[in-house]
Amino acid sequence: MYITDGLVEQHIHGAFGYDFMNCSTDDICCVSEMLLENGVTAFFPTVMTDSLEKIKERIEVIKDAKNKQQVKSAQIVGIHLEGPFINPEKAGIHEKKYILPLDVNLYKKIDDEFIKIVTLAPELDKDLSFIKYLKSKNIKISAGHCITANLSNVNQVTHLYNAMGSFCHRGDSTVVSALINDDIYTEIIADSMHVNDDVLKITFKQKSLNKILLISDALPLAHSDKKEQAFAGQKIYNRNGKLVNSDGIFAGSSMLLCDIVKNLADKNILKIEDAILTASSNQLNYHKIENNIKVYWNNQNKIENIEFI
Repeated sequence: MYITDGLVEQHIHGAFGYDFMNCSTDDICCVSEMLLENGVTAFFPTVMTDSLEKIKERIEVIKDAKNKQQVKSAQIVGIHLEGPFINPEKAGIHEKKYILPLDVNLYKKIDDEFIKIVTLAPELDKDLSFIKYLKSKNIKISAGHCITANLSNVNQVTHLYNAMGSFCHRGDSTVVSALINDDIYTEIIADSMHVNDDVLKITFKQKSLNKILLISDALPLAHSDKKEQAFAGQKIYNRNGKLVNSDGIFAGSSMLLCDIVKNLADKNILKIEDAILTASSNQLNYHKIENNIKVYWNNQNKIENIEFI
């Protein structure tokens, strides 16, 4: 057995058929219990681009779930707000009709102390007033769905390589800036679909492992028997593990964090202890979360047992 701390999911839209943008308080509590069974000690339900009214409603539902969830479950430790303050040029599957400018007055309509991470497009905050306001509230600022190369005012980037200014050998880009800046944390979806295995290997060689945050970016279809499901105002399909819309655009992952750790270890992309570092220890330290479980991994890199402490 290999014994580790619990995993931390800081970017997850749902799982087991439940969508955090539509499900009930009880559904979220159910997801939190099932996440614990999959080695997760804490998670940030991720609220994506929608109307401000819908976002505000989702924040209240998630907070209610936090107050009602059982002790023996993955604890909800905050909300990751992914949009609507992003660049339409890098919208991905986010509905463009709901994307908003980086205006503090608009943000104040959904402002809440439980928002801990905000994904935004820094290049659209010309006077930095939006970013300064978020910093005053101790919110982690993540550059994502953006084209900027200037990461001097953010804490991290959202799903490295995906929905951002791509690698360019003749100029600056978000990807290059994230790889060379030792002060920047980088989310990455290491499911071997969002990012090629060879690119994963290059990334883990270039970027300090202490600054990598493995995420699942799991969708409601993850660990579900459903082959299709509505998400972000469109139909998402499970095509041999790839979750895409009708145009073939990636929508998120079908894996949970435990699956991604296993994927990296099975392929010898990372040693299991390094995969755990990027899926657990880094997040626990980054967010100052107290761990309350031990995870027992067998020699097939699968979770054998969960011990609540």
